[in-house]
Amino acid sequence: MLKKIDILNFTTVKNHFINAIPLTYEVFGKPLHTAPIVLVNHALTGNSTVCGKNGWWNGLIGEGKCIDTNRYTVLSFNIPGNGYDGIEAHLIDDYKMFIARDVAAIFSKGLAVLKIEKLHAVIGGSIGGGIAWELAALQPNLIQHVIPIAADWKSTDWLKANCLVQEQILLNSEHPVRDARLHAMLIYRSPESFKEKFDRSYNEDKNMYNVESWLLHHGEKLYKRFSVSAYKQLNYVLANIDITEGRGSFCETVKSIASNIHIISVDSDGFFTLAEDKSTVEEIKKVKQNVTHKVINSIHGHDAFLIEFEQLSRLLKDVF
Repeated sequence: MLKKIDILNFTTVKNHFINAIPLTYEVFGKPLHTAPIVLVNHALTGNSTVCGKNGWWNGLIGEGKCIDTNRYTVLSFNIPGNGYDGIEAHLIDDYKMFIARDVAAIFSKGLAVLKIEKLHAVIGGSIGGGIAWELAALQPNLIQHVIPIAADWKSTDWLKANCLVQEQILLNSEHPVRDARLHAMLIYRSPESFKEKFDRSYNEDKNMYNVESWLLHHGEKLYKRFSVSAYKQLNYVLANIDITEGRGSFCETVKSIASNIHIISVDSDGFFTLAEDKSTVEEIKKVKQNVTHKVINSIHGHDAFLIEFEQLSRLLKDVF
């Protein structure tokens, strides 16, 4: 069930003051304060429904699954403006109002309102993983295990470039959500994934290749459930992740994080690349040793964190 709290008197990193921010969330599994708490951060087009019949991560989270709702309290906030709670991003004047650190700060204040002083884990894929990084840097002693999956602690040049293309489509297309989604799916999957799935097959009924039909289907599907304002805002947050801003070097910043850090990459990810994660792990090990790096082997690219549940569950077994 969707619940709501209000975050009052919030000032953003860019010094915008907001009287009240509605923050909605869902709780699964054990009631709050009766079991270890796992905070799950959703991806760009995701939401707080992380498990159950319509849960977008129900292959990983649920009764008897890797993150077992018989053992843990699972908490998930909606990123303000994602629209899932019926509160659209256009209620905030500027879609460039929030960066990832603001979202982490809002989540942090939400945890304080809920009287949560310790988290067993924070886990998130893609933008959700970036926000996990930001929360860990913001509250270095809050989290026992930080688990960024197919994610990074900063928005790379490659990521920013793709977000710029997304933004331009959203600002200039006659069908912004649909067309931005077509482009996004090319980043989220890999050429090998497309080949395995379609192999140049043709749909006679629709008079087009199946890959074309599939992309258009995903565009229409997102158009029906996701607003332009939400897409623009979340895309901007994705383009603005950086835990070092105002804090010094990456090593200086990560040294202060007491949490165990478990980085999980996808070997075919063309969005948050394996090479970047390897470099991150090398840097972390210069200042702390409680870091692990594991890899999902998949042809499916970035989206493998939403597909390869068996591998992901195996890689996370020691934490959960």
